[in-house]
Amino acid sequence: MKPSLLRSLPALIPLLFLGGCAQFQTRPVYDQPAHKPKDPSRVVVKVSLSKQMVYVMEGSRPLLVTACCVGVPDHPTPKGNFCVTSKKRNKRSGEYGFAVLKDAIIPCDVSHCKGGRYVGYPMPYWVEFCPGYGFHLGWVWPVPKSHGCIRLHANDAGKFFELVREGTPVRIASTQPEDATLGAKAPRPQDYNDPDLPSALLTAEKYFQQLKPVFLLQ
Repeated sequence: MKPSLLRSLPALIPLLFLGGCAQFQTRPVYDQPAHKPKDPSRVVVKVSLSKQMVYVMEGSRPLLVTACCVGVPDHPTPKGNFCVTSKKRNKRSGEYGFAVLKDAIIPCDVSHCKGGRYVGYPMPYWVEFCPGYGFHLGWVWPVPKSHGCIRLHANDAGKFFELVREGTPVRIASTQPEDATLGAKAPRPQDYNDPDLPSALLTAEKYFQQLKPVFLLQ
């Protein structure tokens, strides 16, 4: 697999191991507030593809407003009205990952994983809304970079996971009414080009054990 393709795959908590470097200490931390719904049955997820923003709403009340990264033109994020069909906290990719050999760990896709044990790339906080498409933790670039999934920042993916449940409506469109209000001055992450964690950690179950605790505000 080319390094550029591996970079386009989801990743995890970039600040966890890099916080000691001065360049990361001075950069604003991306961590958006999330609020508990009063009535979970009224929660609706809206995704703006042009703005690359996710709005988790309870009526007119925003529960979470966070940047996202959507699909490239050749692998677009589907538009339409969906609902959450499944959730899986410790999800791994069934297409892209690593061949774990005796003395090496080599990036590969599942069809070219020869001579080793295939381990999928981690996709924590998976929330599926269409077969093969879901929200998950990953690098949130300022431009589309995914293969159709919707990536959320490491500090916000767990909050999103807690806010939705199976059956929660998901509305994906080029624009959303909230773009002009909630999304107008919403910040975006600046850590999207940070290096991946070591492949030895990405292929280990320890990866999922180090996910940050999730806190929702009242």
